[in-house]
Amino acid sequence: MIKVGINGFGRIGRFVFRAAQKRNDIQIVGINDLCPVDYLAYMLKYDTMHGQFDGTIEADVENSQLIVNGKKIRVTAEKNPADLKWDAVGAEYVVESTGLFLTKEK
Repeated sequence: MIKVGINGFGRIGRFVFRAAQKRNDIQIVGINDLCPVDYLAYMLKYDTMHGQFDGTIEADVENSQLIVNGKKIRVTAEKNPADLKWDAVGAEYVVESTGLFLTKEK
């Protein structure tokens, strides 16, 4: 199982998430975005481009988690990517989809 984190849950981040849900060998273990957890759940469930999500989505605001098809996914809201603890959730790969870090200097 490949464990993946997503940094930025806009159009591209949500598309990556949906694509991963169709595979048996990829697990999304963490999402980082500055929006509130309940808003992320809403945007994932009702995507204007891809339609309604085929599955269950719950927002656990108190524990900062999305629960998708019964699986808990940690959600953080860190501005500085150096402060993200992807290893704490076992992420082997991280998809950078914020659009902010386009060069090595940033």
